[in-house]
Amino acid sequence: MKNIVGLCVVALLLSVVPVFGADPIREGWWEVSTTTVMPGMPMKLPPSVIKHCYTKEDVKDQSKVVAGGNKDCKMTSYKVSGNKVTWSMVCTGQSAGTFSGETIFSANSYTSNMKMKSQGQNITMKMNAKRLGDCPKK
Repeated sequence: MKNIVGLCVVALLLSVVPVFGADPIREGWWEVSTTTVMPGMPMKLPPSVIKHCYTKEDVKDQSKVVAGGNKDCKMTSYKVSGNKVTWSMVCTGQSAGTFSGETIFSANSYTSNMKMKSQGQNITMKMNAKRLGDCPKK
């Protein structure tokens, strides 16, 4: 159970950091709704909704952002075709596993599907995000 919780934490961290494409998302305040499916779980995981500020720094580096700053993760593929990005990465250490995804962008929103295989678990995540405006002032 501890491993499953760890995978969910990694999944949620990845959900706030989308893959950026040829037309990267705009900096600003975004709301990201994530649905996680883990076959074999005794209960369905509730959807999560988070709000995240993407800064100029976040949207500047497109391929490195996917790993969410995890130094144990390495991109194995990254392809941009129009407004669609597909990617794969491998992580070692505590977050060991394989991850792949597809993200489709529009001007103020994106949808993303991600698949993870780790510690004998298959996890699928679906994300819908929309830009709410500028980031709140600190």
